[in-house]
Amino acid sequence: MTSPTEVPTIDAERPRLVNLAYRMLGSLTEAEDAVQEAYARWFALAPDDRAVIESPPAWLTTVTSRVCLDHLGSARARRETYVGEWLPELLPDPRDPRSPAPAAGHTDPADRVTLDESVSTALLVVMESMTPAERVAFVLHDVFGFQFPEVAEVLERSPAACRQLASSARRRVRDAEVSPTAPAHQAEVVQQIKQAWQAGDVAALLDILAEDAVTVTDGGGIVHAQLHPVSGASEVAQLLLRNVPDGLDVVETPVNGEPGLVVQRDGTTLMVVAFGIAGDHVRHIWATLNPEKLRPWGGLESV
Repeated sequence: MTSPTEVPTIDAERPRLVNLAYRMLGSLTEAEDAVQEAYARWFALAPDDRAVIESPPAWLTTVTSRVCLDHLGSARARRETYVGEWLPELLPDPRDPRSPAPAAGHTDPADRVTLDESVSTALLVVMESMTPAERVAFVLHDVFGFQFPEVAEVLERSPAACRQLASSARRRVRDAEVSPTAPAHQAEVVQQIKQAWQAGDVAALLDILAEDAVTVTDGGGIVHAQLHPVSGASEVAQLLLRNVPDGLDVVETPVNGEPGLVVQRDGTTLMVVAFGIAGDHVRHIWATLNPEKLRPWGGLESV
C-alpha cells in the first residue's frame, strides 16, 4: 500500500522532470506527456517493487529520460511529414506583465519550466539537429549536471560512449555559434527591428539584419507560412515587408526568457517571434504561426 507521504514526495519531483523533458523534446505538451508516462509506470509497480527502489527521484528521472529518448526517435519520422519547418514550442514568461494571458483552459508554465539560457530558442533549434542520444546526453550532463555513469544508465551505453555523445553535441552548439547576448542589448535590437518592420523601412531593416540572416516560419500546414527557410538580408527584409503587421498589435515580450515579439489581433496571438542576435545584428528570426503552438500565448482555441 502506498504510504501517506509517498505521493506528495514523489509529486514534488514533477516540475524538475517537466523542465528536463522540455529541454529534451522542445515541446511543453510532449514534456508533460512524458512525465505523466513516467508517473504511470511508477504507480503501476507493485508496492514491494517500489519499496526496493533506493531513490524514487532518480528512478523517475531515468524513466522520463528513456521515454523522451523513445519519443525523439519517433518524432523524427513524424516531422518528415510535418508541413513546412518545425520549430520548438516557445513559451511566455507569465511573470512578465507584457506576456499575453494563455488561452482558456491552458494553464501557464510559470511554475513548470524555468526560462534560462538552456531553453533559449537558438539552443533548442540546435538541439533539433542532434541525434536523440546526443540530445539526452547533452541535457543530462551539460544542463542538469549528471555524471557520465548516471547518463550511461539512462542510455544503456558505456560512460565513455556517453562522454563522446555529449562532446559531439557540444560541437554542434559551438558550430552554430550559439552565444548569449546581454539581455539589455538584445531588447534594444529587437525594438529597432520592430520599429523598422512596422514602418516598412527597408533601409533600416537591412541595417539591422546580418548579411547571412535566416528566417524560419512554422505554420504547421494550418496557416500560411514559408515552407522553407529564407536566407540573406535582402530576401529576409523583403519577406518582412510583404508581411508588415498593419492594424495589428506588436508587443515586445520575453520569448523563452529572451526579448522577442508577439503579434496579436484583438487579444488573440497570431505569431510569436524569437531572434538570434550577434552584436548589433539579427542573424536568425524564428516565427511560430501554428495555432496549436500558440495556446500558451492566448492563441486560437480551435482551428
